[in-house]
Amino acid sequence: MDSYTRDGLVFDVRDGGPADGDPVVLLHGFPQDATAWTAVAGDLHAAGLRTLAPDQRGYSPGARPSGRSSYRVRELTADVLVLLDAAGLGSAHVVGHDWGAVVGWALAAWHPERVRTLTAVSVPHPAAMAQAFVTSDQALRSSYMALFQLPVLPERLLLARDGAALRWMLLTSGLSPELSEHYVRRMQEPGALATALAWYRALPFDARDPVGTVRVPTLHLWSTRDAALGRTATERSRRFVDAPYRLEVLEGVPHFIPEVAPGRVAELVTEHVRAHG
Repeated sequence: MDSYTRDGLVFDVRDGGPADGDPVVLLHGFPQDATAWTAVAGDLHAAGLRTLAPDQRGYSPGARPSGRSSYRVRELTADVLVLLDAAGLGSAHVVGHDWGAVVGWALAAWHPERVRTLTAVSVPHPAAMAQAFVTSDQALRSSYMALFQLPVLPERLLLARDGAALRWMLLTSGLSPELSEHYVRRMQEPGALATALAWYRALPFDARDPVGTVRVPTLHLWSTRDAALGRTATERSRRFVDAPYRLEVLEGVPHFIPEVAPGRVAELVTEHVRAHG
């Protein structure tokens, strides 16, 4: 499977590993794409697991609709359900990083029959995040989201001087120069950064559509050098899971966990899948 369609949109997908292996859907965040999971996927394949890693809405060149309402979490989760249908899967293990974790939390809460296990990387449960905004330094850590709400200006700032600001943001967040350059080039495609930022700009719609309690086995990975996400929301996430839950803290690892610590991610996901498969 190299692609699938939904409502006229075409999504690029990396489908790998043994065809009969337990399926694992890998959901990337901002401003990444499916290549964020390349090293993780290789280890999962070696462990006998099949992976499906889509370039999500706004990131696949054929799936960049206009309007921020097109990027509500309800739409993003529906994209993954259609992916499962296209792959002939009734359910799968779901692993999401950054915004992909938000989609994973929502999928597990709204469609538990389609999610065998959830692994949320970096981002906490949305309700825990909301609580942390008023009880910790999380609002300060997330202040960039307010900038991203503005029209046009963030795109100009991030892409000025051949993407210098975006490149600096990625490099200082722990990504290699090679990966940083790859993501900058992807965001320089016509309309790519605007549609990636539309996930943030749809947040007012998402605030009226709470995720709720997750009732599937959940693994939560968080890293201590994540400047954007603090410990308070991370530790509160267990309150919103009514199922086996495990928090794994990666010491000294920055935000981009799948790229920086792929071996550890693959090891933990494999353990989680085998424990609850």
